[in-house]
Amino acid sequence: MYIVIVGGGRVGYYLARALLAEGHEALIIESEARVCQGISDELGSVCLRGDGCEVATLIEAGTERADMLIAVTGDDEDNLVACQVAKHKFKVPRTIARIKNPRHEKLFKKLGIDVTVSATNIILENIETEVPTHPLTHLLTLADKGLEIVDVKIPAGSSTIGASLHTIALPPGTVLLLVVRRGGKPFVPDVDSIIQAGDQVIAVTPSASEETLRIALRGA
Repeated sequence: MYIVIVGGGRVGYYLARALLAEGHEALIIESEARVCQGISDELGSVCLRGDGCEVATLIEAGTERADMLIAVTGDDEDNLVACQVAKHKFKVPRTIARIKNPRHEKLFKKLGIDVTVSATNIILENIETEVPTHPLTHLLTLADKGLEIVDVKIPAGSSTIGASLHTIALPPGTVLLLVVRRGGKPFVPDVDSIIQAGDQVIAVTPSASEETLRIALRGA
């Protein structure tokens, strides 16, 4: 996939690095020369200096062939404009916008942005993870697809600890995206990955299958 990322801050940088590592083609649009140069020094020629809200910059970025545009600047208005221009001018199939103010979420959805990501809501969800009755955290809802991106914690005592993922019966339509391991680096799991206590498993699953997924990964 070709993915255009508007905003070269920490979110944009780490997102691009992860996408490139997975074999995708990614380009960051960043207005600050210093930031753009730093990204190029780290990742190669994957940063275009310019304003991601401007049509001319998006043309230069080849947005007309992009499969997705992700706007992650620190300004909600800029993220909204970049996504709208990408969708309506360049017919980009999928747009994702970061929002800082959760009150803007309904407006973004109403104006046609496919997915919104609110750091505030994610933090609130993670506060719930400190409560034992919240073993599964919602990270993102893809309402038009009927999917949820969730974070499942594997506590000590789970019956699945030590099991290989190929022995776990996941709900249909579920994909495990990432494992965040205590004291280690995050990694993309494969069928031979072993579940360990303290793992955080990031997965995408149908909305109706959340409980089934929780049981599959943690045990009944």
